[in-house]
Amino acid sequence: MTAPTRILTNGKIWCGLAEGFAEALAISGDKVLATGTADDIAALAGPDTDVIDLEGRLAVPGLNDAHLHLHMYGKSLVELDMRPEAGITSVQAFVDRVAEAVKNAKPGQWILGRGFDHDKLDERRFPTRHELDAVSPDNPVYLSRTCGHSAVANTVTLRAADIGHNTPDPFGGKIERVAGDLTGVLYENARAPVMAILPPLSEEELVDAIERGGKSLLSYGITSCMEAAIGLQVGTVELDAYLTARKANRIPVRVAGTLMGDLERNVLDYAYQKGLVTGVGDDIFRIGPVKYFTDGSAGAGTAWMSKAYENDPTNFGVQCLTQEQTDALTMIAHERGYQLAPHAIGDAAIDMVLNAYEKAYAASPAPDRRHRIEHCGWHKPEDLPRMIEMGVIPAGQPSFLYFFGEGYHTILGDERPQHCYPFKTWLDSGLHPSASTDCPVTSPDPLPCLYALVARRSDSGKPLGLDQALTMAEALHLYTYEAAYGVHDEERKGRLIPGQLADVAVFDTDFFTVPHKDILKARCLMTMLGGEVVYRAEAA
Repeated sequence: MTAPTRILTNGKIWCGLAEGFAEALAISGDKVLATGTADDIAALAGPDTDVIDLEGRLAVPGLNDAHLHLHMYGKSLVELDMRPEAGITSVQAFVDRVAEAVKNAKPGQWILGRGFDHDKLDERRFPTRHELDAVSPDNPVYLSRTCGHSAVANTVTLRAADIGHNTPDPFGGKIERVAGDLTGVLYENARAPVMAILPPLSEEELVDAIERGGKSLLSYGITSCMEAAIGLQVGTVELDAYLTARKANRIPVRVAGTLMGDLERNVLDYAYQKGLVTGVGDDIFRIGPVKYFTDGSAGAGTAWMSKAYENDPTNFGVQCLTQEQTDALTMIAHERGYQLAPHAIGDAAIDMVLNAYEKAYAASPAPDRRHRIEHCGWHKPEDLPRMIEMGVIPAGQPSFLYFFGEGYHTILGDERPQHCYPFKTWLDSGLHPSASTDCPVTSPDPLPCLYALVARRSDSGKPLGLDQALTMAEALHLYTYEAAYGVHDEERKGRLIPGQLADVAVFDTDFFTVPHKDILKARCLMTMLGGEVVYRAEAA
């Protein structure tokens, strides 16, 4: 056997759900050479082998966030941080943050940011345009809720977007009014006029954002991700930016890129003409599935449900596409050979996507296409057999349980949140569920995800289907193997076995032995990509 280039030893190395633990790992080039006892692996060392002592720490396959927005995350790192964790826990704190930004802005400069959660503001409401006008009468302000499915704008922004008191709600969107007065809150497709006038990011700025976001992911032990919406904001420029970043070696993590194939936000024809179909690319950047939106988010009250929201008996959410439109978008991508990954959170939206899949598979059978449903938060019990029959992959976000679970109880009552994101049911049914954060909807930090998968509680302690709790091995399995399976990559990565890519994350905490709450205190100490150390934590 070839002498390894690097050995990791004296640790607790979790190799995979079926493989269990090893004491040491040998790497040759960018791939795993062998795993085993410390003595067996030490015997393989040659004179030039680099030996890394793990000092008893836990090592796992590099984590794979199966649904996030890499360039949007990189962009968010240089915009206003409106998250509760950043101190935005009241309307006044929200307004103060905007006022500070205006003070430092040029005349007419946009004030952009993201991350606030109205359920975690003291007042349990959105700020209004009038409150924003008081501190920003001249600078346009546009701030997205954490979910990315609603936003608040000031009057300058609304006027620039031609949104007035008499502007009708678009299909798939809502312009909020109280007693006929615009509040400045826009839901789903109602945001489109504002998004159309936002300062567009250049390809160079997008490449910077991709690199910035990827470097941050490495600090969490994340070595792979599925970028969930290329073309969502500035169209084909986003795809070109990923291709440019790859050529320049400026993508720090492995990326499967999802292409927007929606009615308006669509780069599918552009990509198809370039021969960029699912699977094309290399181990750093390859083309993944195609996406469209069928509804919004549960936290914003826009996920399309068959039963009204508990806090508003008139609200069933927002339907962003008709069944006919969903069928057509699905068929186009399916017949071109693409995997599909539409956004659907509410049970009515999920049902509509499954209808479209059944028609597509009947017209053009493709047994291993692995069509997905992104989020898949609430589905009807009778839809589970349909998902199993077609091998549909539910790509849910455990971080939503942690960060948004309290809000789910507020708007949906105490019973319905017990049935959301049923990861154990999916896994036991053979559906290959994956784990992800939808970053920047939530932080890319995998620790709240792991906690939510094994504890099934929100950050406030609210239970969310305790019977759906996973073991730690199963939770990591969703974050490694299943995430790779979801983009046809399970033969290349996701386990630490001979021949797979040597992507490794090392943590200071043994997730398998500590109380669940202590998972949240853990730190990534080292990350390896293809056998090379690409991140080391600074000494605490």
